[in-house]
Amino acid sequence: MKPALPPTISDLLKAQRLAAGEAEALVPGTDIVLPARDTRGVAVVIIAYHSGRILFDSIERVLAEAAVKQLILIDNGSSERTIELLREIDEAYERVLLVQGHGNIGFARAANMGAQLASQPWVVFLNPDAILCDGAVEALVDAALSTPRPCLVGARVLNPDGSEQRGSRRGEVTPITTLVSLMRLSRYLPFLRGFEIHREDELLPDAPVPVAAVSGACFCIARADFLSVGGFDTRFFLHVEDVDLCWRIRKKGGTVLFHPRAEVIHEGHTSRVDPLFVETNKGLGLVYYFLKRADTIWLKLYIMALSPLIVGVSILRAVMRRRLRDTDDFS
Repeated sequence: MKPALPPTISDLLKAQRLAAGEAEALVPGTDIVLPARDTRGVAVVIIAYHSGRILFDSIERVLAEAAVKQLILIDNGSSERTIELLREIDEAYERVLLVQGHGNIGFARAANMGAQLASQPWVVFLNPDAILCDGAVEALVDAALSTPRPCLVGARVLNPDGSEQRGSRRGEVTPITTLVSLMRLSRYLPFLRGFEIHREDELLPDAPVPVAAVSGACFCIARADFLSVGGFDTRFFLHVEDVDLCWRIRKKGGTVLFHPRAEVIHEGHTSRVDPLFVETNKGLGLVYYFLKRADTIWLKLYIMALSPLIVGVSILRAVMRRRLRDTDDFS
């Protein structure tokens, strides 16, 4: 006779907070009977941190999407006015789940929390300054459903003027390609074009295509796949966690796709956070990512030798960017 499921796991299954495969892993040899479930249901996860007014434009567009069954807002820190407005949205919409009061725990931890709370089989991570275009969510899910898992499908990220944004589709992220891209060296030295990470200048494909990495501004992944690879690595506080996740999906034998017809408009640079803080975390995140991938002592020494240059270039980028203040609009 097969063992019965513990009541807590049964409750999680009924609430659609646990997939059958996850329950089977917890209690091997048990017959899993799942309740009826929308196999295309999507939970959108947005992490807010002094994101500015555009956060509410993003939320409004998400709530207009019929495919989105749940919107999870993780507030890592906002002004009092923004906190009040988010609570009003939470109270007005049954499908909105708002989490506040935990402080700035970093993007990766907050995103993992959102995925854990999701009650739908598909999760779309969306930047707070990104606006979904018509049909984007359905297109991402369609591509994921037709691809062997694990898979991750990234949207085509657009600038406000309609041009494709850097980072939407990427080649391999290595120390050399990173320095070429951060310093925009291929602009002045065309022979370095092959070492450029970003692929936005290439011809747009007609259908989803495999790439090394996509932008974390908007991507779709099965909740079970996200949890099975351990979610985002929480040692990344801000930036590079998306590149790392794409690498781990591929390392597990999965596929990372760039979808040319699933589009979002990414405003970019709307956060009221000090650019120095942002870019320093990006530089440190890149160094950690390279060390994580290095499989020999020589590679580690090579990366450590380059790390001051990588972090230094990131900091230089921050110095050149104006910090937005709360007075520019509410944060």
